Amino acid sequence: MKQTAYRFIALAIVTLSLGAGWLWWEYQVFLDAPLQGVAAEGELLEVEPGSNLTRLSQSLHARGWLRNPGYWLWYARWNGRGDIMVGEYRVTPEDTPRSLLTRLNEGKVAQYSLTVVEGWTFSQLREAIAGHPVLEETLTGLPDETVMAQLGRPGMHPEGRFLPDTYHFPRGTTDVAFLQRAMRAMDRVLAEEWEARAVGLPFRDPYEALILASIVEKETGVASERQLIAGVFVRRLTRRMRLQSDPTVIYGMGERYDGNIRRRDLLRDTPYNTYRRHGLPPTPIALPGRDAIRATLHPDEGDALYFVARGDGSHYFSSTLEEHNEAVIRFQLKGKRRAFSSYREPGQRN
Repeated sequence: MKQTAYRFIALAIVTLSLGAGWLWWEYQVFLDAPLQGVAAEGELLEVEPGSNLTRLSQSLHARGWLRNPGYWLWYARWNGRGDIMVGEYRVTPEDTPRSLLTRLNEGKVAQYSLTVVEGWTFSQLREAIAGHPVLEETLTGLPDETVMAQLGRPGMHPEGRFLPDTYHFPRGTTDVAFLQRAMRAMDRVLAEEWEARAVGLPFRDPYEALILASIVEKETGVASERQLIAGVFVRRLTRRMRLQSDPTVIYGMGERYDGNIRRRDLLRDTPYNTYRRHGLPPTPIALPGRDAIRATLHPDEGDALYFVARGDGSHYFSSTLEEHNEAVIRFQLKGKRRAFSSYREPGQRN
């Protein structure tokens, strides 16, 4: 009888051990196996206020993602990971129960993005923000002056004050929060680049550099020419020559601009008409990127004072007005000699 009892006990121990081992193996496989039934393009999981891990595990089981919600709960409680963060999460077929719980614990919510493009105006930036499907609108219809007051910068002109970049953010981010982030980014970049600027530049403060950087941004079609273009404008400022930049004229025209600049537009006196006025316009004309700011503060040291578009995005640079006039005839007028905006007879001041 004793031998039979011992054998029974031994068999029971072996059976329990095998069962426990099998359960442990199944448990480990469950934790690191991809979630079931998640769409190939990924799906969104919303964890609402008041949710807890038990209800969430049941919901995930009902969606077919968690084969054994009990294992998930046991793992979370055994490892002290029962707290989950409210928010929207993107779940992919590569996610496992373990990785999903980690993201819920750490609050790594789904991120969306908006790219602020170099050379955009503030108006274009506002349009992009208003058209974004996730950003929460609070500034719609408000004038720019009110927007800047909402951002904590009352009385500041908004143009050029926001750094072009790709920004990532969760659902529920407000337009105010987005703009404040881009504004602080520009503050930081402008301060860094100003601190490292070349000597002898004709700028009284970082804002003047920002103004010229916005013109450099709008004039540049080929990245490698940024410093060349900046050098032309810096030399013209130093010599009290007018900048004669078409993008400034266009900005001053506002809604009157229809894609063409006519002679009457060049003759109309506005604060932004650099054909009529010396020095910088009163504000930036666009959002300059870091590269344009850096080029403006480290301009080319050559002797060019003019440039004209070749028609392929690049420019031809000249050091004399006579050479420039010939370049305009060659690249802009197809070889036909006639009067044009930058042409000056010998002896005339530019």
